Amino acid sequence: MDEKRAGEKRLLQLEELEEFRGNTYENHKLYKEKIKKWHDKRIRNRDLKIGQKVLLFNSRLRLFPGKLKSSWTGPYQIINDAVNGTFEIQGSEHGRSFKVNGHRLKLYNDETFDEKEESTPLSETP
Repeated sequence: MDEKRAGEKRLLQLEELEEFRGNTYENHKLYKEKIKKWHDKRIRNRDLKIGQKVLLFNSRLRLFPGKLKSSWTGPYQIINDAVNGTFEIQGSEHGRSFKVNGHRLKLYNDETFDEKEESTPLSETP
């Protein structure tokens, strides 16, 4: 075994390893850019205005969640439109206001339905 040849071979292996590491870093960087573009393209902008009523998504972990229980709470009223899609909302019950991300809100539809128009008696079957 020649020490000089072994040293040169080891240096060549280290250079190849550095090259492989650089390529991996570049591929990872390109992958992250591609995923960020894909994610940003699918973000829906909310056109919420001050004074509108909204529902808030409750994302807290619950030990015994009900299957039929809604994960939306509210209604809340928008008080202020802060920067970067953040909204300040206020509940009608307590009167406290707090800031939330706009992606956790959806417009509250407070239409009331007339039961007389919607109901059909079961005894009248064809």
